[in-house]
Amino acid sequence: MNTKRQDSSSMRSGPGLRPGGFGGPGMIGVPVQKAKNFKKTLYRLIGYFKPYKYRLLAVLFAAILSTLFSILSPKILGNATTDLFAGYMMKIKGVPGGGVDFNKIIHLMFMLGILYVFSSLFSYIQQYVMAGVAQNTIYHLRRQVMDKLSRLPISFYDSRPHGEILSRFVNDFDNISSSLQQSLTQFITAVITFVGVIVMMLTISPLMTLVVVLTLPLSFIATKAIASRSQVHFVARQECLGELNGHVEEMYTGHKIVKAFGHEEESITTFEEINVRLYDSSWKAQFITGIIMPVMNFIGNIGYVLVSVIGGVLVTKRTIQIGDIQAFIQYARQFSQPITQLSSIANVIQSTLASSERVFELLDEPEELPETDDASIIQSPKGEVRFQHVSFSYKADVPLITDMNIDVKQGQTIAIVGPTGAGKTTLVNLLMRFYEMNEGKITIDGRDITHLQRGNLRRMFGMVLQDTWLFNGTIRDNIAYGRENATTDEIIHAAKAAYADHFIRTLPEGYDTVLNEEASNISQGQRQLLTIARAILANPAILILDEATSNVDTRTEIHIQNAMKELMGGRTSFVIAHRLSTIREADRIIVMDRGRVIEQGTHQELLAKGDFYADLYNSQFTGGDRQSVIA
Repeated sequence: MNTKRQDSSSMRSGPGLRPGGFGGPGMIGVPVQKAKNFKKTLYRLIGYFKPYKYRLLAVLFAAILSTLFSILSPKILGNATTDLFAGYMMKIKGVPGGGVDFNKIIHLMFMLGILYVFSSLFSYIQQYVMAGVAQNTIYHLRRQVMDKLSRLPISFYDSRPHGEILSRFVNDFDNISSSLQQSLTQFITAVITFVGVIVMMLTISPLMTLVVVLTLPLSFIATKAIASRSQVHFVARQECLGELNGHVEEMYTGHKIVKAFGHEEESITTFEEINVRLYDSSWKAQFITGIIMPVMNFIGNIGYVLVSVIGGVLVTKRTIQIGDIQAFIQYARQFSQPITQLSSIANVIQSTLASSERVFELLDEPEELPETDDASIIQSPKGEVRFQHVSFSYKADVPLITDMNIDVKQGQTIAIVGPTGAGKTTLVNLLMRFYEMNEGKITIDGRDITHLQRGNLRRMFGMVLQDTWLFNGTIRDNIAYGRENATTDEIIHAAKAAYADHFIRTLPEGYDTVLNEEASNISQGQRQLLTIARAILANPAILILDEATSNVDTRTEIHIQNAMKELMGGRTSFVIAHRLSTIREADRIIVMDRGRVIEQGTHQELLAKGDFYADLYNSQFTGGDRQSVIA
């Protein structure tokens, strides 16, 4: 429960959380993810842009032109105001030939219109090219990660929550994608605007420029003071939000259990308690952060008043023109925008690099051992398997399997039994090279599996597990997953052999019935029959069967056992047994305990010995304490 809530919280922090309608100075106060190694991650991310360096130069060039055209506009508008005022004053004074020169005004307006058009055009070019660069970069990076995931060993997936891997592949990529496309162009534009505006203000009046610049420290001091108070409330909001999402997720996924045990009121009470805390922290965070804009507007207005007064004095002294005051006020308004953008972008970049670092960590994970140069394939495998002095441990100082020796002939059914942690599943993982053994050798048809191509090795196996896996798609597609390019007749034949054809035809859409994500629209037994049909279609040389009948009714169990007999006919089979009554017909039963094979033989031979296996078997029918150790 706690894990879910922490994950929910961590996945929701970052640049996407903005205070109500305010993207203020850097969104200070909003928790932002930060990269552990900023420089290293930044340089590595920049490396992905190298193939697009000429496009990025085009983006830079377009951004410069777009911003310059935008910056020049207030100056031209100010000149037009000056000409209007001067002409009007000359006419009032009765100066011969005095009056407004409308031709000049029209000329200036025409120039202004051209500047606006070209500014918009280059802005469009900048956004269009940058969108292509960003999406191409993400496309190749996502494909690189997908290739990496296919090369990672099973141990990687066994040691990490699936939600964490999905978060890196989905949330982090979304964050990088949106940030690359927007933040880079905004950064370039903000820097150019900041420099250009200062230059234009200095050309009008250094004194008024100094007044505007002096308002900046006041803005930063006020913003930091307010933001520091809101930070604690934003942190509390994130914690409450994660806790609330975790609670809702738990109650939704387990709603049947909640209702069955009558805990609805308790669930609602818990929700209300968390929701009240979320409301309280969110209200305070939003309110305090919302003060920033009025305070900054107040400080900005003080600057405008000073600029207007000083500008008026300078106009009376004929140091500047009246249109320069209009232009300067526009520049003063533009001056604060790039500062706000740059501080906001700083947070976005921090979060982007944090996401990039998580993706790069995935790319740096150690892969499966590379295949040997002489890796070969077995064209027509028979299914003879031999374990020779095999040893394995997940941790170096905790051995699990030690000196295992097993010899399996073609077509034999081998049952593997033993208590939890005995190494039954590990044995199968070693056989399919999901894990690499520490010592010893495993051979198939006399060929060392470490000298076989992994794809060829794993195609020799068919797996029917207790936990069925079916994907969101038609029944036809789920069965056809067992063999590429399978025909409809082959799919139907496999379904008939698995005793699944009858129930499939009773469904409204038959073989075209779409299974939902968890295949919950069919029963557990029907799901199991479909996995058996899939394995029959694959026609493997070796079968791995995890007890498939423990969660079904007696009638369905008979169908499944018949289907499994059909599947196992003539094939080497490894059966991981949970209920010992289902393996009495096995050619050989291997009893494991603490990574060692402690007994081997047929069902009757092992019962006659009266040792470990006999104790386990009898406990299942007498209700003894040893029943619980079967896994």
